[in-house]
Amino acid sequence: MKSLKLAVLSAVATLAMTLSTTCVHAAGFQHGFAADPNGKPLEIGIWYPSQAAPKSMSMGATTMSVAFNGAVEGHALPLVVMSHGTGGSFLEHYDTAIALADAGYVVAAVTHTGDNYADKSRSVYIMDRPRQMSRVIDHMLSSWDGRATIDSARVGMFGFSAGGFTTLASIGGLADFSKVGPMCHEHPADFVCQLMAKTGQAGIALPDTSLAQDHRIKAAVVAAPALGFTLSPDGLKNVKIPVQLWRAGDDTILPHPRYAEAVRQALPEAPDYQVVSKAGHFDFLPPCSAALANIAPAICKSDPGFDRVAFHQTFNSSVVDFFGKNLKRN
Repeated sequence: MKSLKLAVLSAVATLAMTLSTTCVHAAGFQHGFAADPNGKPLEIGIWYPSQAAPKSMSMGATTMSVAFNGAVEGHALPLVVMSHGTGGSFLEHYDTAIALADAGYVVAAVTHTGDNYADKSRSVYIMDRPRQMSRVIDHMLSSWDGRATIDSARVGMFGFSAGGFTTLASIGGLADFSKVGPMCHEHPADFVCQLMAKTGQAGIALPDTSLAQDHRIKAAVVAAPALGFTLSPDGLKNVKIPVQLWRAGDDTILPHPRYAEAVRQALPEAPDYQVVSKAGHFDFLPPCSAALANIAPAICKSDPGFDRVAFHQTFNSSVVDFFGKNLKRN
């Protein structure tokens, strides 16, 4: 697990996720920051519909065909905010962000302060994250220069792994972190247990959770959620919005049934539940370039017979379709 985690952090630290698919339409892109009164400004990447000519843009070893700072096209556009996994960055799901932008969405993905590729000092302070996501929504609706193009009544959220838990907390989930200790005693190899052991923490740091829910979020996509067991049996009773929930069939990082399945059982309304046969945890990340595969093979290697490229075409299409059905204009 330690070597796997180091590989993941090394990969994200170099921002080496290389665009592996070609978009049908250009997406505009901006790189910026959202103010956070409780901490450092939050780094964000913003993708959106644009008719400006796309060009190849590199950030580190990441290359995207986007219209950098191109004008936003459209009006009353839905907004989707994105939360990455532990040690990630705003680029973690760039291909899904581009697919949504191509479909007419504004997408804002954050690099979580204190839990990213360059700064892991607050990785166990997972309840920092929902507050940070609310600050990103605030920025997009109140400060972003394209804010007039956004329909504030149509806000969705996407999260993977720790970002999946972040999403669930942001839509009303109340975790019971007292379950972490007993679970780690029984399953010490689980990722959260390894993370706490590495940081010397005896449990998940828990600030006030009463302000975690953001009622502006109207639909959510959750992929391979961390800490799912802390939300059962009734920690999700306050979730009143549609949820699309994804589980990797062969997830060894967040093993079945303690995570996604626990979330499925706890949701008061049945989610759009998708189980991806033969997929591993990291198959929810974009297909790897040859360069990334050399740097971090652990996050790039899929099980025999699993086609990550084909899966992401299906995955991105399903995410776009889900938000299309659940973030309709009033």
